[in-house]
Order: sequence, then C-alpha cells, then structure tokens
Amino acid sequence: MKIEPGKYVELVYKLYEVLPDGSDKLVHESDPEDPEKLIYGVTRGVIVPLEEAIEGLEKGDSFNVEATAEQAFGPYDPEQIVELDKELFYVDGKFDAEMVKPGSYVPMMTADGFRINGLVKEVGADKVKLDFNHPLAGKPVRFDGSIQEVRDATEEELHPAHGCHCGNKEGGCGCGDDCGCDEKEGSCGCGEGCGCH
Repeated sequence: MKIEPGKYVELVYKLYEVLPDGSDKLVHESDPEDPEKLIYGVTRGVIVPLEEAIEGLEKGDSFNVEATAEQAFGPYDPEQIVELDKELFYVDGKFDAEMVKPGSYVPMMTADGFRINGLVKEVGADKVKLDFNHPLAGKPVRFDGSIQEVRDATEEELHPAHGCHCGNKEGGCGCGDDCGCDEKEGSCGCGEGCGCH
C-alpha cells in the first residue's frame, strides 16, 4: 500500500542539523517502539519536503531528504526572545533556581493554552530572559528514516472526536477549566464535541 492522502503512516527517522561545512550533526532520533504517526495530507505541521519525500512510499521503504531553514522550522526570530517577571517562576514563595537557569528549557503556556518550551538565556535580578524560537530555527536539516506502517486511516483518525484537543481521560473530558468543557452538554466551549460523558 502506497502513502497517499488519507493514509495512516508510522515512520521512524534521525533528524540532523546540516552544518555550514556540509557535514551534519544528529539532533533527534525517533523511538522505533513509539514511531511518529500521521495521517498523510491531513496532519498539520508536517515539514513540506518531508511530506513530499514520503508520498508514494510503502512500508519498509527508506527516505533521506533535506529541508532549508525556511522549509523546516523557519528563520530565527529575535522577537521570540522575551523577558518575563522572575516571580512567574516562584514555587512555594521561592525562585526555582534549580529549574530556571541559563541553558535549561522551561515549559510555559501560551495565552491560547498551548504548551511551549523556552530556553533560559539570562536570569537577572527581577527578570528572566527566554528564547521561544525552535532549537533548529534558522538551520537547515536532514531527515533519514524509514516507513514502518501504511494503512487506511480509520474514520476516527480522519475526524477526531476531540476537535478542541481536550482529550477524554479519566472518565469525563479531562480538560479541566482551561478549555471550558461542559460535561453535561458534551462540548468544550469551542463549538465542537469533545466526547464528554
């Protein structure tokens, strides 16, 4: 079975940063026990050269494709460096110096409720400077991998019941107050059902 729009695909790969001298450096390796999963042509955010490279491939086929910085994780954006009040990083009344130190990544939430990681650049007297650029922003990359599975996607995979990404964990909606889930109405407050019971 070939990869085409609407097919469920599992793949494993090694991701390399392509260095200025043409050599490359391994920066990520997917776990064969937990491969990357996507619905071809449906899943958003797949890097275009990678998506183009795997089209038409079958289970067991290999791929090796490069992507420019713009095609991959985008250009480095100086506006993604922000200073936040140090008190945002207090735990039990004390600054969390163990977790928030230069060179460490700190998980944060956007105003929209998305989780993002910020690289701590500096810790000042009352501010913390964080860089929210992707670690590979501004860098060309190469994917070297293989296709583990290709099959028809199920109806649920094509049209997830959890349209607002609530998840349906631990009986009920499991989305708490963040997405305004109303378990009685079976809606997440975003106009789409979330499978509440």
